[in-house]
Amino acid sequence: MRTTLNIDDEIISKVMIYTGQDNRSKAVRQALDSFIQEQKRKKLLSLRGQVNIESNWEQLREQDKASL
Repeated sequence: MRTTLNIDDEIISKVMIYTGQDNRSKAVRQALDSFIQEQKRKKLLSLRGQVNIESNWEQLREQDKASL
């Protein structure tokens, strides 16, 4: 999808340097992909200690195998 953005030339230059891309579109795409991955990672880490994981996973696995 084609989108027009007004981004300061200095910011685009820095993004191109940090991403190693020589194309503005590729640099912005890579920066956005990295941003999204980082946000997903932060969200996952925020769940730390909030998810109750059964400690009997080995027993559950064996039950699953037995039912096949």
